[in-house]
Amino acid sequence: MNDSGVPFYPLRGGRTHEVCGPGGYAFAFALAAQLDGPCMWVREQWDTSQINPNGFADFVAPSKFTLCNTKDQTQTLAVAEEALRAGVVSLVVTALNKPLGLTEGRRLQLAAREGKSTGLAIIPDGMGSNAAETRWRCAPVFDPIDSTLQKWELIKNKSGTLGIWHVRWKPTSRRLIVVSPAGE
Repeated sequence: MNDSGVPFYPLRGGRTHEVCGPGGYAFAFALAAQLDGPCMWVREQWDTSQINPNGFADFVAPSKFTLCNTKDQTQTLAVAEEALRAGVVSLVVTALNKPLGLTEGRRLQLAAREGKSTGLAIIPDGMGSNAAETRWRCAPVFDPIDSTLQKWELIKNKSGTLGIWHVRWKPTSRRLIVVSPAGE
């Protein structure tokens, strides 16, 4: 059900998607809150950035996530593919730092379809895969009153149009709300 006011969100299940930009983690946590079931976060162990349960508890219960550290991107993709195919998690978030080839992207799409799970790759700007169903660019927007204001830009969509939305996360109801751009 989409009551957020953002078309194509929550993301289409049984597919893989991508997000880039400094608001990518918030996008992933907001998505996890909208989906039923457990989630898996897969990343390479050398990556010093950590997800802090205290930082995302306003989005989703930390117990909903399983964190998986891998040796390299090849292992990261293998773990993500198996998790998507198994169908026991509703969301698999994969942190990537190198380009994803068409073959690897297509394998993830097939695994997501088979397992009826949603895949989300957090990628650096400009590094998207042709296999992704959608690609989003997300960034925080300065607001002296509310630190949860974000700008979400749909920059690739195989199923429809593109667009830009300013959204705010409401922790009390764990909902996404579309708002007017700051200053308007």
